[in-house]
Amino acid sequence: MSHPFVSVVTPFHNTAAYLAECIESVLAQTYPCFEYILVDNRSTDGSREIAESYASRDRRIRLIQRPQLLSQVQNYNAALMEISAESKYCKIVQADDFIFPDCLRLMVPAFEQSPSIGLVSAYDLKGNQVRGSGFPYRTAPYSGKEVARLLLRTGIFVFGSPTTVMYRSSLVRGKHPFYDEHRLHEDTEKCMQILEKWDFAFVPQVLSFLRLGNDSISGAARTFQPNALDRYIIVRRYAATFLDASEAIALIKSTRQLYYDTLASEALRFRETAFWQYHRQGLQTVHENLDRSYLGLRIAAILGSMIVNPGTTARRAWHHLQRKVK
Repeated sequence: MSHPFVSVVTPFHNTAAYLAECIESVLAQTYPCFEYILVDNRSTDGSREIAESYASRDRRIRLIQRPQLLSQVQNYNAALMEISAESKYCKIVQADDFIFPDCLRLMVPAFEQSPSIGLVSAYDLKGNQVRGSGFPYRTAPYSGKEVARLLLRTGIFVFGSPTTVMYRSSLVRGKHPFYDEHRLHEDTEKCMQILEKWDFAFVPQVLSFLRLGNDSISGAARTFQPNALDRYIIVRRYAATFLDASEAIALIKSTRQLYYDTLASEALRFRETAFWQYHRQGLQTVHENLDRSYLGLRIAAILGSMIVNPGTTARRAWHHLQRKVK
């Protein structure tokens, strides 16, 4: 029986604390037919030496060293350009994550159900939380548009991170750069773009582990409510593509209110400048500015609810705010 060839790619920069575990998880795959491309983005913490040690012992590994430091997304895009012309599927494993032994063995057959499938995902384990729960179970492929509508309507998120999903390699080779370097959540948006024209398959098992508590990939923005911004951007950009006009308008309106309610709650915590800069930059990707007037209305609504709420917690929060603004 022949096995489709898979390109596994790990771009890395200063991830020495996690890189060996990541590499070993790929080399331990029960699926036999893959290459492993390690791309060093000018690491200075010993990561390159770790990768060299594994590459010297396993011929499946190809180690590439960047001549100059790139941004994270630029490095990912450059790394994806290195995949073999023979690979049928492409799997990113981020350097601070790892995959479980049957990851490739289960994702490849999910793809093989139909040449119309462009994207495969599965449950992932982020810290100690299994993500993707609530996605409807079935073995057959899904229409990409069907999955996009489910995400927009319910918020059920099955794309996880680049470590969670697998791409059809022809899509990776056919688009340079693969990820849009001007988008805030470029990996999520890439999945939505794929669903416009391709079908989707889901493996109902936990196949990857996403690490918490480090800054090597996306930890720096974790306290900035990125999920709220991500949700609003996705709805704002794709509701009109996958939903009829009236539903899209209603969803954008309700999601905007929920997003600004999140910002209002954070404003009452007197968030730092970096928080607001993060959200301004994100909103600019959908050609919006932070609406200070609307934010003020949502803050007023929250304060009004707190004042009339007889609960002890609400009274304490109101008195705390009064002390802060004196």
